[in-house]
Amino acid sequence: MNTPHTIRVMLVDDHTVVRSGLATFLRAYDDLELVGEAKNGLEAVSLCRQQKPDVILMDLMMPKMDGVSATRLIRKKYPGIQVVALTTFDDKELVQDALRAGAISYMLKNSPMETITETIRDASVGRTTLSASAIQSLIGEEDDDMPAQELSTREKEVLRFLSDGLKNAAIANKLNISEATVRFHVSNILRKLGAANRAQAVAIAKDRKLLL
Repeated sequence: MNTPHTIRVMLVDDHTVVRSGLATFLRAYDDLELVGEAKNGLEAVSLCRQQKPDVILMDLMMPKMDGVSATRLIRKKYPGIQVVALTTFDDKELVQDALRAGAISYMLKNSPMETITETIRDASVGRTTLSASAIQSLIGEEDDDMPAQELSTREKEVLRFLSDGLKNAAIANKLNISEATVRFHVSNILRKLGAANRAQAVAIAKDRKLLL
């Protein structure tokens, strides 16, 4: 029986062996419940309505419908479902496409299972996790020599809440400021860090140790 602390997980991968291996590991954790498996994006979108997962481990390269397209559709139809991209590829364009489609995290399949399960737990509460190679793909080697614009104290506070997965309304409540002010700070953070979205901003901030 599903308990309030159980995270409902769906696996989406076109390789049966990969799904079987992940399923075996997931069943070893009491707080994770495997509720469905799909072998392509079309099946994943269809199963979401029936299985109502909290988190989906989504492969990106699949027939019929790829993981990026499936992620975009799922996040539009079921915004409460979090998608963790789980793939063997970490090129910059694919990482950006997955995050723009709505994936909260991006992990490689060769990551330790403990790391993947922690990523699932973090995703279930809105926290982003990116593999080290994905972070490097996002920030790009050319950024290493670029001087970072200084973040204000308030921007660092907002950035810390972004890393915790908080939405604008929650951040506004925490800091006792308006949502419009939060949006202004988020915009400045993205601009100063050269980030395309919140997940990328958090990744860059972690890489530059701005969240200490």
